[in-house]
Amino acid sequence: MTLLLAGDIGGTKTILRLAETTDSPGFHETSDSHLLRNIYEESYHSQDFPDLVPIVQQFLAKAKASTPQKACFAIAGPVVNNTAKLTNLAWYLDSERLQQELGIASVSLINDFTAVGYGIFGLNNKNLLTLQAGKPRLEAPIAVIGAGTGLGQGFLIKQGEHYHVFPSEGGHADFAARTELEFRLMKYLMDKHDIQRVSVERVVSGQGIVSIYQFLRDQKVAAESPDIAHIVRIWEQEAGKPEKSVDPGAIIGTAALQERDRLCEQTMQLFVEVYGAEAGNLAIKLLPYGGLYIAGGIAPKILPLMQQGSFLLNFTQKGRMRSLLEEIPVYIILNQQVGLIGAALYAARL
Repeated sequence: MTLLLAGDIGGTKTILRLAETTDSPGFHETSDSHLLRNIYEESYHSQDFPDLVPIVQQFLAKAKASTPQKACFAIAGPVVNNTAKLTNLAWYLDSERLQQELGIASVSLINDFTAVGYGIFGLNNKNLLTLQAGKPRLEAPIAVIGAGTGLGQGFLIKQGEHYHVFPSEGGHADFAARTELEFRLMKYLMDKHDIQRVSVERVVSGQGIVSIYQFLRDQKVAAESPDIAHIVRIWEQEAGKPEKSVDPGAIIGTAALQERDRLCEQTMQLFVEVYGAEAGNLAIKLLPYGGLYIAGGIAPKILPLMQQGSFLLNFTQKGRMRSLLEEIPVYIILNQQVGLIGAALYAARL
């Protein structure tokens, strides 16, 4: 047995997991979750520590565990040559330094969305909701998209016996407006933020939900309820602060699910439509007949809205290419620890 350390490292929260694995040759195109036995897990507030090293040391001491042989940390930010500067945290991580200071023989750093890609192979049917069965093809590419704080995108390609995950910055591609309402939304965002272009992440993300709400509110599409208005105003007043005291995106989504606020319902309707269209844009470029997986924190929280049909309608609405997109399997990942699973599986192959 090999002792592994996996981590999901974010600007707000760091989650560590200790696991044992059999000496397996690596990833397979079936579930690998049976290869791992979770031993201990703990969550920490990242801002309370000057670096990752003291967190790991405290974690291993509390777990009363010996030093792991391998470790993989999924980082919320770009990873270049096994080094990373966290986007919302003053940490600079280097795998060689971590190996020396922690005494771990092999340490790897990967992007958090790359970890999600590898984590797919540790999921079972209970962790997935099928939006479109499609016609799966063995050895075909796999795509991953996920709206949360931002909009992550990536893809997996079969190389030899196993899949390899490639990260992408597709969330920063241009927002592709299609309808008069969407063109007005794009113009609204350009004027509001004094920018020359709008990335799709500005619309398809938690921040995007609030932006759509503000746009529809200012267009007087529907009346604003006092309780939602109060939360949104607080969020607006805290603009520029690294951490907000409220999450209006989640409140807007909940109100829409409960059908108690017309403005919130219309906000989420437009959000789901644009989300589906962008997922279709990714799919039409990759033709991921191995499956398109929807990750991120938003989709599982608004499952009824994702299942109502407008997501798939906009996903497949690509003119003559519609028949191709109807054959692509589409899944929503329900397990929010898929990145941690992916980090553990990646550590297993080091």
